[in-house]
Amino acid sequence: MKQVETERVQKVLAQMGLGSRREIEGWITAGKVLINGEPAILGSKISPVDKITVNGRLITRNRTLAPSPHRVLMYHKPVGEICTRSDPQGRITVFNSLPRLTGQRWVAVGRLDINSAGLMLFTTDGELANKLMHPKADIEREYAVRILGTVSKDMLRNVTKGVTLDDGTQAKFAKVTFVGGAGANAWYNVTLKAGRYREVRRIWETQGLQVSRLLRIRFGSLLLPKELAEGRFKELDYSQILKLFP
Repeated sequence: MKQVETERVQKVLAQMGLGSRREIEGWITAGKVLINGEPAILGSKISPVDKITVNGRLITRNRTLAPSPHRVLMYHKPVGEICTRSDPQGRITVFNSLPRLTGQRWVAVGRLDINSAGLMLFTTDGELANKLMHPKADIEREYAVRILGTVSKDMLRNVTKGVTLDDGTQAKFAKVTFVGGAGANAWYNVTLKAGRYREVRRIWETQGLQVSRLLRIRFGSLLLPKELAEGRFKELDYSQILKLFP
């Protein structure tokens, strides 16, 4: 009888383009990969007849994910759009620019205020949206900000060590990087792992500084594409979403 060839599951998934071997090993350790309904372990081997699921999604062996009834979009939000579904004042909402759906609705993964622009995610999968927004997901957001005022070394130390916001809560940036410019045109990239209302602006305001422009440039592993114009969207596949989870 001909012996069935087997390969390590992380190697197969990596070859399918779902992530690096290290990323996939993390998914296995976290229990996100199942083989025939049972949790995989590091070193598990699979054959072409085994059924593999990642985060509950069946993966076919022709290097594609099984079709999903859900969709995910990356959207470049312009300044001036609001993130509610409708507005009594008649202002433009982010949902006006998204594809029309039948029997489903778009769910925003976090928000940006009316004066902020940049990367937003939308999905028809409410469960996925909740997972991406939950603090346990530990997903980084990165923003490019233009600061009005002089940023001192003490201020930089404060905003990375921790500050008290106007509502009494604590907040901080995981990382701050000076990008360039001076005076009213000084730019910084800041990273945080929370998504509270106007948090980036409020952190800088504790130091007496104002953010004159804010652009979200990254959500987890997803970067805002340079070619994606304001007000335009790009559809993602599920393998790209899987890479968002640490």
